[in-house]
Amino acid sequence: MTKVVTLKEIKKLVDIPTLISEIETGFALYSEGRTEVPPVGFLHLDQPPGDVHIKYGFIKGDNCYVLKVASAFYENRALNLPVNDGVVMVFSAQTGGIEYVLLDEGWLTDIRTAAAGAVAAKHLAPRKVDKIGIVGTGVQARLQLELLSEVVDCNQCLVWGRDPAKVKDMIGDLRRSDRMRQWGVGINAVTALADLVSQSGIIVTTTSAREPLIAAEHVQPGTHITAMGSDDHGKQELASGLLARADIVAADSIVQCVDHGECHAAVRDGHIEPGAIIELGTIIKKPSVGRADEKQITIADLTGVAVQDIQVATIIAASYNK
Repeated sequence: MTKVVTLKEIKKLVDIPTLISEIETGFALYSEGRTEVPPVGFLHLDQPPGDVHIKYGFIKGDNCYVLKVASAFYENRALNLPVNDGVVMVFSAQTGGIEYVLLDEGWLTDIRTAAAGAVAAKHLAPRKVDKIGIVGTGVQARLQLELLSEVVDCNQCLVWGRDPAKVKDMIGDLRRSDRMRQWGVGINAVTALADLVSQSGIIVTTTSAREPLIAAEHVQPGTHITAMGSDDHGKQELASGLLARADIVAADSIVQCVDHGECHAAVRDGHIEPGAIIELGTIIKKPSVGRADEKQITIADLTGVAVQDIQVATIIAASYNK
């Protein structure tokens, strides 16, 4: 019998440290070739504007496969509705029957994406970080900082966004967060993005920009950047030349990132070759190919891989049965 799990139930079943660990394992399995993950499906709607991403796959040998549909309809704000929505379905790999329908309303996509940012920072960020810079003011911007608290020792955060009112609201929300209060990190706004870039040891970009926001010359030696926003064709947050300047360019999936991530623009513009990109899962399994010293510039291009959805769905299914 199919089990329907609501968002309220889902949130109770997700333990953040466990989630980060399982996402880390998923990346390693993906890079080892132990998963079956077809290309992402995209639907683009014009009136009203909306994006739909379809991701699916399985880990070889598992007893289930997973299909996720996640959407973003940008004019929903004017209707006082959430921008994001979604559902995750878990099927038996023996019979094809639907075992679980996870009515997560897009939350699982948000939280597993934030967990991926934590994994990237764990393996690529410098050991000493004075300031974290968050670029953007949406749900993902907030979650990225909250989950970094699990892997980074830092006491200051800078936030930049195009709309000062949204920056103010985001900082207020974060300061009231139990996780942020426990971490003790100070959170402040900056008006110039270049100031955030030049001061931050970790930078996380979370926007839907279609033109580069961060220039190569503003990034200081030793900086780690996690770029989250370029999850679809035409999006770009980092100048192509910045990837050429980086000592390490990591991707959650080389195939995906060359198709529609930050790596796509850098390869298109002739700044890097696909062979220069290393997968995050490879770094997880072989740390010696990751950051070698505190002066290196590292970039993680994260487009979101179905193995993340498989891992988080497996967590829910296992916890729901207890």
